[in-house]
Amino acid sequence: MDGRLKFRHLVLLDALARQSSVVGAAAELHITQPVVTRSLHELEDILGVQLFERGPRGITPTVFGEAFIDHARAIMAQVSEAGRHIVELADAAQGTVVVGTHLAGSNVLLPHAIAMLKRQRPRLTVVVLEATPEALLVELEAGRIDLIVGRLTAPSDDRRERRKLYDESIELVVRATHPLAGRTDIEVMALAEYPWILPGRNTSLRGELEEFFARHGIPLPGNRVETTSFLTVRQLLLDTDVIAALPSLITRDDSRITRLAVPLDLVGHSVGLTVSKTRRPNPAAEALIHCLSDTAATMAGINAPDQTS
Repeated sequence: MDGRLKFRHLVLLDALARQSSVVGAAAELHITQPVVTRSLHELEDILGVQLFERGPRGITPTVFGEAFIDHARAIMAQVSEAGRHIVELADAAQGTVVVGTHLAGSNVLLPHAIAMLKRQRPRLTVVVLEATPEALLVELEAGRIDLIVGRLTAPSDDRRERRKLYDESIELVVRATHPLAGRTDIEVMALAEYPWILPGRNTSLRGELEEFFARHGIPLPGNRVETTSFLTVRQLLLDTDVIAALPSLITRDDSRITRLAVPLDLVGHSVGLTVSKTRRPNPAAEALIHCLSDTAATMAGINAPDQTS
């Protein structure tokens, strides 16, 4: 705090937290492991506390580390935002918005909103990053993305604002030539006879599907693939007899994929956007947010709700 703290220390801390290892941080930052270790020791000496616990599976933040990581990411976000703001002031017609997405909203809402935005501001650059919800929240905190579009699984809090755009159901889907396609007399137990695609273990939808299996006395499918990549899910649906649970809009316009006549009780979600409360969206991000709201309001069969959650 007396001038010894450098911006590189903050970058290093963020990399260590995400990679959970010295090796991973060194590879990401293109520096050697001894440099990472030495820089971490410098930072710990400056702060006078231990930031990470070393263990056989890598490193984990201490309570001091978790607290300072949050502040480091906030500082990095502000610096990044300042640079982009200067660029946009120099040329108001240009700018960049970075949006993170995960499955829900990625197939219809986001592409339509981007198309609308590009008609209005063709020189504005839109960067779309796909990752898990947890990874995207880290990127949002660090200022590397401006907003997240996808399923809302928690209310707004003191760090993040979540704005609901519409509600969407979850459906069980298969390829049009699947043995169960078109049947109206499907016994729930019959679902266990087929391979499945399930979302990752730490997702809300995964927990809801596990509860669905438990309610109906179905064991968790042993023959399964776990992924949140829609391209992978769609190709496996088309090539095999897998069953997948997907947001209803994702397969709406694909005649090769059909919905099974098996309701997923208590499984559904709200789709919306998440932004940081610690900084204002830049003009490019604001423009995309307006397009997302307008797109949600005009999508077939969807009425736009109140924008705050």
